[in-house]
Amino acid sequence: MRPAAGANRPGHILAGLPAAATREQFDTLLQTPGLRLERIVSPPGHCTPEGEWFEQARDEFVLVLQGRGALVFEQREGETVLNPGDYLRLPAGVRHRVSWTDAQAPTVWLALHYDPAAS
Repeated sequence: MRPAAGANRPGHILAGLPAAATREQFDTLLQTPGLRLERIVSPPGHCTPEGEWFEQARDEFVLVLQGRGALVFEQREGETVLNPGDYLRLPAGVRHRVSWTDAQAPTVWLALHYDPAAS
């Protein structure tokens, strides 16, 4: 059996970062019926526009690889600051937004969207 195209070719999670992006970039790295793994690149100083919220249909595990940022949650006071190596699990339906990201460099997140009932 032959491996799928690209299966034996290494990639680098920090390769191909946008040079001067003004919007977040979402790149799907892997997708199956039960999960989606994506790289999210937030430009320097990014925040979710006021009044906009993310609300996922699946649970999400998010990890900061580079930069830093803060999330705020609709039903909770204050910010949750994430530095490189920090991760957080967000249950489905939890409304959240990016409050800020590193002002000097892009912030790179790794996000795994999954259905815990499928495991």
